[in-house]
Amino acid sequence: MIASPDRTPLAREFFDRPVLEVAPDLLGRVLVRITPEGPIELRLTEVEAYDGANDPGSHAYRGRTARNGVMFGPPGHVYVYFTYGMWHCMNLVCGPEGRASAVLLRAGEVIEGADLARKRRISARSDKELAKGPARLATALEVDRALDGTDACAPESTPLTVLTGTPVSSDQVLNGPRTGVSGDGGVHPWRFWIANDPTVSPYRAHVPRRRST
Repeated sequence: MIASPDRTPLAREFFDRPVLEVAPDLLGRVLVRITPEGPIELRLTEVEAYDGANDPGSHAYRGRTARNGVMFGPPGHVYVYFTYGMWHCMNLVCGPEGRASAVLLRAGEVIEGADLARKRRISARSDKELAKGPARLATALEVDRALDGTDACAPESTPLTVLTGTPVSSDQVLNGPRTGVSGDGGVHPWRFWIANDPTVSPYRAHVPRRRST
């Protein structure tokens, strides 16, 4: 008999660790998004680690800005950024306050509220594709910059919480290069995913964007 996922919220101490410890440990955890229409729950299946000043691929590599300020704050907060002029992506801040590091949530399995997620992801061909990729995940969960800075470890009601779920055994966790990251930051094998999970997004190397003429 398979045990039910643990509904205990993750404490701030969980996130107050090095990013390369937190990232693989997030696999199998359950992200709860409370929307006006009801809750959506997502089992995390793929993540990427970003290590601030030590990582050329990180938004915080060159220091603090108005955009990345949440990454320097307390662990357990949500960092949301807007990319390519059309998509939002969601991260969970980790490590000690003042040192910017975060885990990008790349993919997951919607385990509750799929009907709500489908309304936002009408192009998904199946439920396996509802949150298959970081922009799709944020879209399915109705995450945008308004949620930037949300405390996912707050004791009071919060629109985003991470539950203990069912942690994944180490032999089921794979890692490899991060998707779409260029330059020196692209060589780090800091993408982690659950082996053979159908909701994991396909790997894509960085392709330089051409300027229109």
